[in-house]
This record gives sequence, structure tokens and C-alpha cells, in this order.
Amino acid sequence: METTNHLRGKYAIVGVGETVYIRGAGRTTRSMATEAIKRAMDDAGLQPDEVDGMMSYSQMDSTLSTFVAGDLGLRLNYFMDVWGGGSSIEALIGIATGVIEAGMCNTIAIFRSMNGYSGMRFGGTGKRAAEPLTGDQLHARAYGWQSPAQMFSLSFMHHMYQYGTTPEQVAMVKVVHSEHASNNPKAIMKKRVSVKDVLNSRMIVKPLHLLDCCLETDNGTAIIVTRKERAYDLKQRPALIQAVVGRCSKPRSDMYYQHGSLSQVAGHYAKDILWKNADCQPEDIDVTGSYDAFTFTSLLQFEDYGFCQKGE
Repeated sequence: METTNHLRGKYAIVGVGETVYIRGAGRTTRSMATEAIKRAMDDAGLQPDEVDGMMSYSQMDSTLSTFVAGDLGLRLNYFMDVWGGGSSIEALIGIATGVIEAGMCNTIAIFRSMNGYSGMRFGGTGKRAAEPLTGDQLHARAYGWQSPAQMFSLSFMHHMYQYGTTPEQVAMVKVVHSEHASNNPKAIMKKRVSVKDVLNSRMIVKPLHLLDCCLETDNGTAIIVTRKERAYDLKQRPALIQAVVGRCSKPRSDMYYQHGSLSQVAGHYAKDILWKNADCQPEDIDVTGSYDAFTFTSLLQFEDYGFCQKGE
């Protein structure tokens, strides 16, 4: 497959940093972001004067790059903090390669820090519940769409209607995830679960049971991006970036049910960018790390990125 993507393999992720994943950290997002980036710098073998860019994303529930940079003794030639969730990290990786390519800086730390359990909970409880309604929330809340589970449930129900997908089939996603978690010392929940466990967990919003939903946690994470030439001088074997797609959306990202198939996600459009720029196909991939906000989201991504046909 021919492509003119001259950035393929030119940039790399050279360091990864994490705080512990916990429910009730008792820490600020600033503190966790600082720790995560420091760990990523140590992982890469970088000194403060060797990191001159920083980016983050949040939903007004985190801290600014300039504050964290000051705590770490960094002087930034470029910084940007954006609003968003979902595919924001992929988008920021792509922006980082472009910013470095443009000569605006040389090495960029990208972070996400949040008190997703003890602070601004995506489920709509806690501090988030006390926020005033603005924008599209005025429409969505009238229909009971406060949490991501409520908003995405329409897609999941439609997939079941279209293809005969059963709760038992989708529960296998959680079963496999729990197997991986049981082998991960950083995981909060290491107990392996069965299909029966998933189906017997309490219903959140049809068709999602409690164990169909991801955990809410307090934590900070960070990665560092730089040029391939620089990467080979650092501490770890670099992970070369072959292609990036981020912030790719459906025709309607708000009232998405008004356009196209309800069970189709943005990967349907993203795959045409991703595979072309990476010069490979799904059959060339050995390991995936799909977004697992819900068991269904992993399934829909596998389908729309072309790893299998819809309904398979």
C-alpha cells in the first residue's frame, strides 16, 4: 500500500510514567501529574533541561501544563492543554510529532491526571453533579443522558438488534480483561470473573451491567515523545510511531443517532487514515489496546477498524 506519509517511524515514545491506580488518592491532580511526568522522564533517562514541551487533556478536571512544568523545573518552548476525552491522547501524540517537526520544540511530555473516583466522576455523581447545565447538556439531560453509559447505551442496544449480539457474548470481553488484570501487579481488581459474574452484576443501564463498565480511578499517567534519532540515545528501546488518528468523529458527535448506523463508531472513518499512513492492515497486528470504557466499546472498535466484519 503506497502512502506519502513522511512522518511514519520518524518519532517515538521514549518514556512512560504512572502513579498508582487507586480509589481515593487524597492528592491533587497537580501532584499526580508531576509524579507521572517525573517517572516518565526517569524511564527515558531525561533531565529537566531536555524536555521543552508539554501537553495534556482534561474535561476541566485537571491541572495546567505550566504549573506542572514549574514544579519539575522545566522551561517550555511549547505547551497546550485541551478539553476532551476518548481519543485525545492519540490526537496529542499526533500534534506532538507535528510540533517537533515544525521546530517549535524537541521533546514533549503528554499527561492526563484526574481524580476520576474521588473528584469529578464521569458517572455524574460527586462534584460533577453539582455543575450547572450548559450547551448540549440542556438537551441531553432531559432524556436522562447524564453518564457515558446512558449516552452510549443506544449504540449497544442497536448492535444487539441488528446482529443478534447477546449479553453473554459481550461479557467475554470482561472475562478476558480480568484475566489480563490478574497478571498485572498495577491492577486494582485482580480477581478473574466469569460470564456468569458479569451477567449477575447489577444493571446500570440496559444492556450494561456493573462489570460491563470500566473502573473509576484516581491517577496520573504520562508519556514522552521525541525524534527517532534522539530516542536511540536514551535509556529504553523506543516505540516508533507508525501512524496516528485522533479526534476523528462521526458526522454528528452530539446527537449521533440522527446520522448513520447507531452501532457504527468513528473507527469506521479513522481506519482509512490509520492503515494507509501506517502502511499495514489489521492482519499485520499482533497486539491491540482498545478503549474499554465498556465491554461493547472494545467490540465495536474491533469491528470498525476492520479486525472483523460487523456482527462477527
